[in-house]
Amino acid sequence: MSAPTRIRATLKDGATELRMLFSHPMENGLRKDAEGQRIPAHFIMEVSVRRNGEIVLAADFGPSISTNPYLAFSIAGGAAGDEIVVSWRDNRGETRSDTIRVA
Repeated sequence: MSAPTRIRATLKDGATELRMLFSHPMENGLRKDAEGQRIPAHFIMEVSVRRNGEIVLAADFGPSISTNPYLAFSIAGGAAGDEIVVSWRDNRGETRSDTIRVA
């Protein structure tokens, strides 16, 4: 099981600023270990962010993104206490979903 996604959600100038750090190895399947064996691909494929149940971001990731990806963006509006849910699915079928309230 992966570590929780670190999420920050704050209000600034009439917008909700979101910052998140995903805990994931993001292996592209091309690297080799110390014995010269190829490390199997293991990367996030889909990310979604919801505010109060409504999708505000849907993204496709892939093997070219670095380990422990960082994502930041702003969405118009919002209020303190809004629920933000960040979910992802990787190429091995593993999923994770984490929730935070806007501060």
